Amino acid sequence: MENEAVQQPASVVTSPTTPSPIMSRRAREINPFRAMVFGEKADTMIAHGIDVIKLSLGEPDFGAPPAVRDAMREQYDGRALPYTAAMGLPELRQAIADFYRDRHDLDIDPKRICVTAGGSAALLLATALTVDPGDDVIVADPSYPCNRELVRSFEGNVIDVPTSAATRFHLNADLCREYWTDRTKAVMITSPSNPTGTTIDFNVLKDVTAFAAEHGAWRIVDETYLDLADREPDGTEVKSVLACDPGAIVCNSFSKFFGMTGWRLGWAILPDDATVLEAVDDLATNYYLCAHTPTQHAALACFTPESLAECEARRQELLARRRIVIDGLKRIGLPVEVEPNGAFYAYFNISRTGLDAWTFCERALEEAHVALTPGRDFGAATANTHVRLSYAASREALSEGLERLGKFVATLES
Repeated sequence: MENEAVQQPASVVTSPTTPSPIMSRRAREINPFRAMVFGEKADTMIAHGIDVIKLSLGEPDFGAPPAVRDAMREQYDGRALPYTAAMGLPELRQAIADFYRDRHDLDIDPKRICVTAGGSAALLLATALTVDPGDDVIVADPSYPCNRELVRSFEGNVIDVPTSAATRFHLNADLCREYWTDRTKAVMITSPSNPTGTTIDFNVLKDVTAFAAEHGAWRIVDETYLDLADREPDGTEVKSVLACDPGAIVCNSFSKFFGMTGWRLGWAILPDDATVLEAVDDLATNYYLCAHTPTQHAALACFTPESLAECEARRQELLARRRIVIDGLKRIGLPVEVEPNGAFYAYFNISRTGLDAWTFCERALEEAHVALTPGRDFGAATANTHVRLSYAASREALSEGLERLGKFVATLES
């Protein structure tokens, strides 16, 4: 017996030439998020010792407020970290509701708040809740690319509506009316916008949501950058869509205003409808069970006076960085047709360089060692003519990056 060969079960014997099973259509057809692609290329260059200025990703360089970092360290003292309810830690849901009351003068029942595994999961839940196969969903072009892929994952049809500087690159009621179909199920809005950094005028937002509601469609509004937006002329905060449309679905995140990108925590605010709340609870349970327990506990420290003051100081710093970028692009001759007033992005036109946006970004990375994001990420309307720059980087990085871009554009002209 001891000389007999040990045979492996047939089930573990595989051939390297055996073809893989066919992937799902959504896996075969999904588009890459090209901001991440250029970021990865930049990281590879950095790993090989090349000094690259990364202005491609919307990732604040501040990190989480100090109190939040301290609170997270405390969570890892050996205590048990069990699952929370799928809708989130009750104390955190209450803290978010209090934040909306104090900052936006909105009275929101905490039961309407679902804490999610990042703002992306909030968008996932909103799409899963609203979109069936064959439904049309209206989005602005340009806009955040992942929204389109979520709609397509649930076999909905994305209705891209070309926008321009004339509408601040946002939808309005007339555009919605023009592109509306008898299958339109939802309108998705991101304000402040990624990639343009612009906010939608509140009266325009009110008209869009009223039109959609009158036609029986959902309103899904991504307000991830809302608390970074410039104040209104009267000194008040930019209003949430909930100020004009309590039935809208709001998606938000701890990533931007609170600087917690890698912590992956967000929230959704849902209509005050028992059927909707029960459905979202079930969807969250099945998709990811609950958001990360220690991060939820640590995030409570976001809402202390000290942390909020820190985040407000950072917002002011971003205003200074914006000025560096807008002035620098103007000197180079790369026009920003609508100056950002919300998210930390500048969306500039590169048509005069003679390059399409993809080639411009490739060459800027290879020759000037500056990472940017081509317009192709955000839709067809500005795919070849515009490039996104994130000014979430330090002042020093922005100044150096713009200096390099200026020299690069000068070589194109010569």
